[in-house]
Amino acid sequence: MLLSITVVWGSTFVISKELLADISPFTYIALRFGIASLLFAALVFRSIRIMPRSAVIHGSILGFLLFAGFAAQTVGLQYTSASKSAFITGMMVVFTPVCQLLIERRPPKIGNVIGVVLVTAGLYLLTSPAGSEFNRGDGLTLICAITFGLYIVYLDIYGKQHDASHLTLVQFVSTFVLGTASALLFEQSRVNMTTGAATALGYLIIFPTIVALYVQARFQKDTTPTRSAIIFSIEPVLAAGFAYLLLNERIGGIGMVGGGLILTGLLVSELWDALIRHGRAGESLE
Repeated sequence: MLLSITVVWGSTFVISKELLADISPFTYIALRFGIASLLFAALVFRSIRIMPRSAVIHGSILGFLLFAGFAAQTVGLQYTSASKSAFITGMMVVFTPVCQLLIERRPPKIGNVIGVVLVTAGLYLLTSPAGSEFNRGDGLTLICAITFGLYIVYLDIYGKQHDASHLTLVQFVSTFVLGTASALLFEQSRVNMTTGAATALGYLIIFPTIVALYVQARFQKDTTPTRSAIIFSIEPVLAAGFAYLLLNERIGGIGMVGGGLILTGLLVSELWDALIRHGRAGESLE
């Protein structure tokens, strides 16, 4: 389930970058999560009629982290390419195990560590070609990656305590409120709602927001934060494919090697335990 929503998220970088030509960043966040709040509340009305206060508090914390990550990523996307934004966001695979260790006092497994090393190497190759120097958009996106690393860990903690629909709705409402406040305070709001912009916004509201964030809240608690982050690391590879097809952004041969390392790291992290069990079973048969 987490891998399936990662495929959806891989498409959002190209679509969001194009949409920012018609809608200013904070207004875009406010519209996306405001409409998502209304639609999601209508879908899960029965299950949210009785919501414990702790779910509101914890959902608000997650909503703050979600907004901070989206805000840094969206503003940064104005100054960097869609593919590069996705690759730097993928650095959350490095920050998540650090946050997990500091917050939950739970070290990652050896397979996860090997996967993180491989993915980090892959991301380095994807973000360091000549002519692609680090800029302010990249810096904002790096802040986004750190924030999403924190978000994944706290979702692991709170997701085990509360109903997924409660956490999801509070996150949406919190992000909408913060996005609206930021639009009023920090930008000259701009909305040019063309047919293409409306279609793109509708897609971003339904699939990467309502569906994907609910699925993440529902299923991430069944695995570990580090393993989740490594699964999500496939996102920049998918985003690079969409950016190539739709925006003609190219990552070159070194970037292809980096993408291969990311895939390898994902497979090692996911299959390590099974490989160890298989090896031990083979030894016992001998």
